[in-house]
Amino acid sequence: MLGKRMFLVIAVVLIAIIAVGVYWYYALNQKIVLKATTTTSLYATGLLDKLAEEFHKRHPNVIIQFIAVGSGEALRRAAMGDADMVFVHAPSLEKQYIDQGVLVDWGIMAYNTFIIVGPQNDPAGIKRLNDPIEAFRKIYETGESGRALFISRGDNSGTHVRELAIWKLAGLDPHGRSWYIESGTGMSQTLMIANEKNAYTLSDIGTYTKLKKEGDIPYLEIMVDKGTYLLNVYSVYIVNPNKYPNVNYKYAKMFRDFVLSREGQEIIASYGVKRYGEPLFHPSMGREEWLREQWQRLVSLG
Repeated sequence: MLGKRMFLVIAVVLIAIIAVGVYWYYALNQKIVLKATTTTSLYATGLLDKLAEEFHKRHPNVIIQFIAVGSGEALRRAAMGDADMVFVHAPSLEKQYIDQGVLVDWGIMAYNTFIIVGPQNDPAGIKRLNDPIEAFRKIYETGESGRALFISRGDNSGTHVRELAIWKLAGLDPHGRSWYIESGTGMSQTLMIANEKNAYTLSDIGTYTKLKKEGDIPYLEIMVDKGTYLLNVYSVYIVNPNKYPNVNYKYAKMFRDFVLSREGQEIIASYGVKRYGEPLFHPSMGREEWLREQWQRLVSLG
């Protein structure tokens, strides 16, 4: 009788061990899919894929699905509940969605600069100007005389929003002018259109450097890369789980924290150096307070 009871106890223990093992096997191997809407520059340069690749080595059950669109569309999709997290660079737009309660857990992950690029012959004569506002004024004047073109993204992206802010600061409205062309495309495509048409455009330096080094935009050169209003700040947010219950907050925060960690920041600091000879982005670590102050200043640009 004792032997039978002992057998039953052992059988129950073995079944429990097997059940726990099966549970953990499926738990560890269950694929978690995170949806992240992102500005095209972070995605087109390959930086986000690199960060996701390193994160995946530590969390092999997590798959991050990036949806690369302009910052405005990335934020709009977040507000529709179609994302777990957001990577953007449009402070004035971001502030609106923060105020609406769409975004939480703000972190600045990286920064670089916007640049004005244009054809080698530089018909507007803006090369080496330190004032993007004056450069836009000269482009406008040259466009009006029929000697220059400007390609705008026209897509409510972070780059487009900054472009419009600079036109506004210059006291000019180029919309409807024959020389002002809205591409309605991402940064890479807009740069290639500008290259084809020997036109000016505003770009983030990361995307420009990648395409320039790869030979895709041989006729475009950097004209203006210094001056107020050209700082480009990249932020990461989690979509508010209290407002959108389907958000996978746990894993979104894990990836956000990885991007902002020393390891993630080192990846950002070195990204592009081996292939292009220079980094495409600068990490935020060590400059967080200054970047937050600059972000607040950029919000006021509209």
